[in-house]
Amino acid sequence: MPVRPSALALTPLLLFLALFFGAGLYYTAHGDAMGFYQLHAPVAILPAIALGLWIARRAGVPALDTLLKGIGNPDIVLMCLIFLLAGAFAMVTRQIGAVDAVVALGIGSLPPALILPGLFLVAGFLSLAIGTSMGTIAAVTPIALGVSDAAGIDRALVLGAVIGGATFGDNLSVISDTAIAAARTQGCTVREKFRENLRIALPAALLTLVLLGIVGEASPVEPAGDASPWLVLPYLLVLVLAVAGLDVLVVLGIGLVVAAVFGHFFGAQDYGLASFADDIYGGFESVVEITLLALFIGGLAALMKASGGLAWLAGLIARIAGGNDGRRTGEWSIAGLAAVTDVFTANNTVAILVSGGMARDIAQRHGVPPARAASLLDIFVCAVQSLLPYGAQILLAASLAGASPLSLIGQAHYCWLLVAVTVAFMLWPARRRRAVPLPAGNEAA
Repeated sequence: MPVRPSALALTPLLLFLALFFGAGLYYTAHGDAMGFYQLHAPVAILPAIALGLWIARRAGVPALDTLLKGIGNPDIVLMCLIFLLAGAFAMVTRQIGAVDAVVALGIGSLPPALILPGLFLVAGFLSLAIGTSMGTIAAVTPIALGVSDAAGIDRALVLGAVIGGATFGDNLSVISDTAIAAARTQGCTVREKFRENLRIALPAALLTLVLLGIVGEASPVEPAGDASPWLVLPYLLVLVLAVAGLDVLVVLGIGLVVAAVFGHFFGAQDYGLASFADDIYGGFESVVEITLLALFIGGLAALMKASGGLAWLAGLIARIAGGNDGRRTGEWSIAGLAAVTDVFTANNTVAILVSGGMARDIAQRHGVPPARAASLLDIFVCAVQSLLPYGAQILLAASLAGASPLSLIGQAHYCWLLVAVTVAFMLWPARRRRAVPLPAGNEAA
């Protein structure tokens, strides 16, 4: 039975955002520097889930079953496993002195102005190779934090460079879930989408490199002379295995074991099995908040979808776009649909799967080529996802660094520049010509 569109079904997420941001702003305005930590997100979302259950029951939806299926969604569970292993890997490598070893071996030789661009390129290359921004952030963030402390660069600025690089690679990678989903829903090949996407992403990346070279007021890094170079190998192994295409969970698992072995033989202190087990659990504890939030958001998104919230949103955008048949209108509609859907799902792959069918209808109605539609869809969900303070990317980086998610939003320069460059590309062709709508089913690029 088709779901009946309902604006009311979107109110639970609005309630969550109002509680979370409202409490943070309230405590911050009253002088609390950590105001956004006074009401933890997994607690703030509980009233929203209760409201979502009530709305779903009124709509005739099996509310509890829908919630549990959303929480148990394979994408959500996989995300949580990545969170846990990433936290453990970060904790273990920090305790054995691997960060100091990285600083001692290479960072000190970089000119201060190239530290931030270098981190962006490393994260971008890794994400392009493995097709996941989450795995990239998990692998690169511990190194980036060591660089931040050694070079005297603000942690938020360093993490912003890592998030930007991870977004760049994930958006372009031909093996990324978002790229595959965007191409399949729009009826083009991944390679066609990649070529169209590269024309937009590459200028944004180049501008980001220039900007990071300017804003990074770093000091020369003083190497930690007593750090063993062998301790760098866990990081290198993780990077090599990730580039080779191994599953992120396998990569992080192998990295954990290798880090423990090298910590035992080459660490500054004797690193035994008991220390290893304690550090793994300590890493788990460091990401409990983000893990709970990911589970709850998965359940809430399922409730809103089943109750007709996302269907209502898609219909609204279609009605707004329906009055104009120009290509510019179609592209703006696809961009708005992608961005808003990601805001309400906080998962870029899910956002594409949810909005892909409607985006294809809009593209066909307004003459937007399939590769262009796929590119816009992927760009806006990835850019918005990496700027959400409750999104997985920022939450993971913030959890590993012990930083406020809000402090990272303004420092993710690539994500902002990607949106700006994309808007420029959307406006430029529209000034030169008016597209002729493609017949339904036409998939020519």
